[in-house]
Amino acid sequence: MSRDAGSGEGAEPRRWIADRSRKDRDAERAARRDKDAERPRRDERPRREVVTSPRTMAPRHPRYPVTREIDEQTRLGEVYMRSLVRTQFRLALFVCTVLGCVVAGLPLMFLLMPELRAVHVLGIPLPWAVLGGLIYPAFVIGAWLYVRQAERNERHFAELVDRAR
Repeated sequence: MSRDAGSGEGAEPRRWIADRSRKDRDAERAARRDKDAERPRRDERPRREVVTSPRTMAPRHPRYPVTREIDEQTRLGEVYMRSLVRTQFRLALFVCTVLGCVVAGLPLMFLLMPELRAVHVLGIPLPWAVLGGLIYPAFVIGAWLYVRQAERNERHFAELVDRAR
C-alpha cells in the first residue's frame, strides 16, 4: 500500500478530511456572520438608563437615634461623649499651657534681661506694668478664644450627632 497523495486508497481519505474541514470552516464563518448580523452594533445599541425609586428620601430602616444612645448611656453614646470631652480637654490644656508659658515666661524674661528691669513706663517699672496690668488682657483674650473654640467643638459634635441619625 502506497502512501502518496495521488495513488490508491490513501489519497481518498485525506481528500475527504480536507474537504470536510473546509466545509466546517465555511459553516463556522457563516454562523459567525449570522451572529454579528443579529447583534446590534455599538452605535445602534440602546442607551443605558438609571432607574431610581421615587422614595429616595425615605429611610431604609428605622434607626436608633444617637441622642437616644447618649441619653441611655450605651457604649456608642459613651464613645460619642468621650470624644467630645476629650476634644474639650485638649483645648483646655492647650489654652492653659499657652497662658502658663506667658505668665511664667515673663518673669524669666525679666530675670535674664536685666536691661528691661531698668525701663520705666509712666514712672512704673516695666516688669510691674506688664505683670500687673498687661497680663489681665491676655487672660481675657485667652478666655474668649477658649469659649469660641469650645462652642465650635460643640457645634461639630451636634452636626456629627445629627448626621448619624
